[in-house]
Amino acid sequence: MFIPCSGTKTHDALPGVVRRQAAVAEGVQLIEFRMSRGAVIPWHDHVNEQVGMVVSGSIVLTIGKDAMTLGPGDGYVIPSGVEHTVEVLEDSVALDVFSPPRDDYRDLVQ
Repeated sequence: MFIPCSGTKTHDALPGVVRRQAAVAEGVQLIEFRMSRGAVIPWHDHVNEQVGMVVSGSIVLTIGKDAMTLGPGDGYVIPSGVEHTVEVLEDSVALDVFSPPRDDYRDLVQ
């Protein structure tokens, strides 16, 4: 199956944060996040495992008590149930993989 970008829709998740479901299968989901400088994704956790990579820009990702500034090509792993937050230092794009797929992102399905 192929999923052209034009066949997906975006969702304004938070001020300065737009998400798009790039692909989904039974056990995994790929989400693109486009984030504006100054945006903040507040502390949260979820049952889904999350791995991701910064494609462009710069963010500060805090996972539990550990914080790191990440840029293009930097990856991360967020275990199930661990609180995390993001501060966007400059306009950024990140790709996140969730397993299992997040039910609360079903609004991205056409």
